[in-house]
Amino acid sequence: MFEIRSLPRSSPVKMRQPMLAFRSWLSYRCAPFVPGTKRSRHTPTGGCLNVTLCPTQTPYLSVIIPAFNEARRLPLFLQRVIAHLDQRGQSYEILVVDDGSHDRTAEAVTLASQGCPHVRLIPLTCNMGKGAAVRRGMQAARGTIQLFADADGATPIEELGRLEAALVDGADLAIGSRALASHNPDFTVHARWHRSVLGSLFNNLVRRLGVQHIADTQCGFKLFRQPIAQDLFAVSCIDGYAFDLELLYVARQRRYRIAEVPINWTDQPGSKVRPWRDGSLMLRELLAIRKREAQGLYRPRCRPTSNGVEPALTTVEPSHF
Repeated sequence: MFEIRSLPRSSPVKMRQPMLAFRSWLSYRCAPFVPGTKRSRHTPTGGCLNVTLCPTQTPYLSVIIPAFNEARRLPLFLQRVIAHLDQRGQSYEILVVDDGSHDRTAEAVTLASQGCPHVRLIPLTCNMGKGAAVRRGMQAARGTIQLFADADGATPIEELGRLEAALVDGADLAIGSRALASHNPDFTVHARWHRSVLGSLFNNLVRRLGVQHIADTQCGFKLFRQPIAQDLFAVSCIDGYAFDLELLYVARQRRYRIAEVPINWTDQPGSKVRPWRDGSLMLRELLAIRKREAQGLYRPRCRPTSNGVEPALTTVEPSHF
């Protein structure tokens, strides 16, 4: 039998130290509550609860979406990306880099990603260019494989499986190709005729100037192994549309295995690319890339790996072939 005794009056004084310890534990575990106020969940993006993986956990896939004034086109594509990646059942993160938009791109991202804890918005203070936005997203990404995709959704997210299959087969990076797809009846490519003609001329000139054996350098759908992405974007300098050329040029110089994969692609209204203006600018940037290479800024390095071992992708089941 236990004997119950009343505590002496001096007991509260003796219990003060443990109670203080308990209060300090509470202050560590919970934010203080001020009477008359409402508790609210921490939502840095203003909508979707920003729940992140533990720093020791690595998502399988990172998707980087650069966005500049994409309040109209991005929400639908973002919702499709979330739905598709949820259906796959693999861990992922989506990083939308707002490249100094003047419209309501940030609000559109917040609304489109409500209820999804895997979307993160990275705002840039000013418009720095597509290359700078992709580079910022890649530097913040943690996935074992890392994809960047254009915000207009011209390439369906379901095409990711084709690029994954190329990495499973041993490629270091896999790039979507409209040029290869246009010669394959199993694929559909809808492009305005003048963009097709100018794109073909541009790619032919690019091959002559140094990026050889690649039919389509500019498709905004490219997948990298994480160590390769970190290595390439660590030395990239181009902030504009020619950043693709720089990445592929350096990848060739470092003898990385590049797989060009045909994909379905549909031109979307509202494109910000101006073929004549941006084409001439990209050619000048290609000459600047050649100059940097001559200065030794793109010297080949040993093949980068994570802890000396490349991620094992042979067990991955691509979502679409």
